[in-house]
Amino acid sequence: MTTVTRRRLLRTATGAAALGLLPSATQAAPQKGGDDFAFFLLGDLHLDKLDHHDRSWLMAEKPGDLRQIENYSRITREVVPSLLAELKQHAASDPRIAFTTHIGDFVEGLAGTPDLAARQARESIALVSAHGPAKPFLFCKGNHDITGPGAETAWNDILMPYVAGQASVAAVDRSCFTVRHGSDTLFAYYDAYKPESLDWLEVALAKRTEKRLFVVIHPPVVPYSARSDWHLFAKPAEAALRERLLNLLGKNRAIVLCGHLHKYGTVVRETPTGRFVQVATLSVIPRAGVTPKDRREGVASYGPGVVTLEPEFSPKTRESRKQLLAAEAPYVRHFEYADATGYGIVSVKGEAVMLDLYTGLGKRKWRTLDLSALIA
Repeated sequence: MTTVTRRRLLRTATGAAALGLLPSATQAAPQKGGDDFAFFLLGDLHLDKLDHHDRSWLMAEKPGDLRQIENYSRITREVVPSLLAELKQHAASDPRIAFTTHIGDFVEGLAGTPDLAARQARESIALVSAHGPAKPFLFCKGNHDITGPGAETAWNDILMPYVAGQASVAAVDRSCFTVRHGSDTLFAYYDAYKPESLDWLEVALAKRTEKRLFVVIHPPVVPYSARSDWHLFAKPAEAALRERLLNLLGKNRAIVLCGHLHKYGTVVRETPTGRFVQVATLSVIPRAGVTPKDRREGVASYGPGVVTLEPEFSPKTRESRKQLLAAEAPYVRHFEYADATGYGIVSVKGEAVMLDLYTGLGKRKWRTLDLSALIA
């Protein structure tokens, strides 16, 4: 694994610090003026090109993924530059927007060779840098980011040093890190694919002095969709680990930002130590004019019936997925869901945390959530 050097960090630290991003481990002095800022929230991007893939490897090892690779390559080519340009317009009109948070699956992965995996990582960074706003761009690890020959090496040697430079965080090479923004807000970027990450989070939050906490993680913590066995620590053997995580998030009144399922969902989860809110953000935009569908709202909508939203998905696991939702339902205090794509802008001002969700392209605001009220 490549270590993030002090020299590499110093080259990019000035720009990140000027925008208020401070690594909590340094105990740097907080920005003056308190917490009054905003940030972009992006879901799974799966940046890709067809020539990022060794076709012979793909057809031999992952033939079922060819269609999605073709689709993500089209979206990267036709939609993503317009999305990034739209974010740049928002940033130009709102100086409070300080950075972008992305919840993983930055790249599609599945390149097939180490050289192609490295190329995919480098060209995806170049795309974001060329078309997006001149703000720090931070992300956590997604499963696609480390899938395929050479993908994990590209993550360690290219993507993590990039994030380290964006955040000015020296310890980001382990892919779990914290960043403080303003005077009272902490962001914890969680690696869902390392078993030691939960221990790391417990230690990091035990030292927390900030009033407000965002946890950025790729898979959901609370099941909310038909794929209710796709959340972190979903296996029966992991029940104790999941209980530790839930109680930790509840104790810290966390705002959890996640994705992975490519469906929007907001859930408030009660735990013995307190409640937290989870937002599974809007995701890849297939075309500019897309609109939300399959909307569900209200606690009464949460439960085994959610599996009917994807009736063809994994018939063999339908009953077990229903049982997971039934077991979770007594602890859910708020629920909404939609098959929706787009992006979000989170605004933090004083005690308030608001989330504006935009669907498709064209600055079409679809939904506004008061996240601070949901966990009050």
